[in-house]
Amino acid sequence: MSSTLYVPSHEGAADRTRWPLEADFGTYGMYTLIATESLLFVCLFASYFFLNSDDRWATDQPPKLTYALIMLFVLLLSSFVLGWGEKQAGAEQYGAARLALWLTVLLGLGFMGLQYFEYGDHWKTLTPMSDSYGSIFYAITTFHAAHVVMGLLMLGYVGILPSYGPTRVPPYRPYHVAALYWHFVDVVWIAVVGLLYILPNLQGHVRA
Repeated sequence: MSSTLYVPSHEGAADRTRWPLEADFGTYGMYTLIATESLLFVCLFASYFFLNSDDRWATDQPPKLTYALIMLFVLLLSSFVLGWGEKQAGAEQYGAARLALWLTVLLGLGFMGLQYFEYGDHWKTLTPMSDSYGSIFYAITTFHAAHVVMGLLMLGYVGILPSYGPTRVPPYRPYHVAALYWHFVDVVWIAVVGLLYILPNLQGHVRA
């Protein structure tokens, strides 16, 4: 949606010109990217169910929940912090918005550190070379980790921008656009935890 705002011209702050500012170019582009990436994850989840035997958890130990749930809490907390920061940016409280963004980056780095330890623990019983289940499990979780890294790079870029206000040139609404992607990464992890961790534990409990 296009909006027209007063922006200082090059002649000085006293001389103001009405310049049309397109605020949603970046938002539309991010929604398109999220839709594309969502379909990729849907395909990966479909492959997971195709390759995974229904009877597997009658004999095998399902993935441990401890790290996955802690990582879920970390990402949910990061989304809450970033959402608060986006509200601060909308209210032109840019100092608070920048602080919230860098706190989100720290939480994202914490998530990656937890995933490193989770992989180390999981690798003792399952590797990508173990079987088809192992390959698809690590494919999904590593693909998500790659999205976390991309989200951190986006947030880091926004973090060093001099201003988050309206602009005539890209990036349009950079804080909002980066936040959209980060929330998407969080939603995907909810699906990963539910389908790859919680569901196998439930199935193992039923078949025990």
